[in-house]
Amino acid sequence: MDIKKTQNGSALTIQVIGRLDAGSAPELNKELTTALDNITDLTFDFAELKYIASAGLRVLLVAQKRMAKQGSMKLINVNETVMEVLDMTGFANLMTIE
Repeated sequence: MDIKKTQNGSALTIQVIGRLDAGSAPELNKELTTALDNITDLTFDFAELKYIASAGLRVLLVAQKRMAKQGSMKLINVNETVMEVLDMTGFANLMTIE
């Protein structure tokens, strides 16, 4: 998995490339721990995310809870495979997906 961050003021876009699973989720979680300081608008760009596992969903849930307190969070460019996982787990109802 690769992570690319683009910040514009208090808006942060995180592009996740590859697989977000048990092996890579801790890396994203660690990145978010400090990256979300002073951020009010968080966007996850999943254009190049091929797969998401339960460990990845947990990272999204933690980020969603934090951003609910300090701003907003959305997912963009979600492919069919990842959307299917979000739908099956109920995450599609918890997240803003564009």
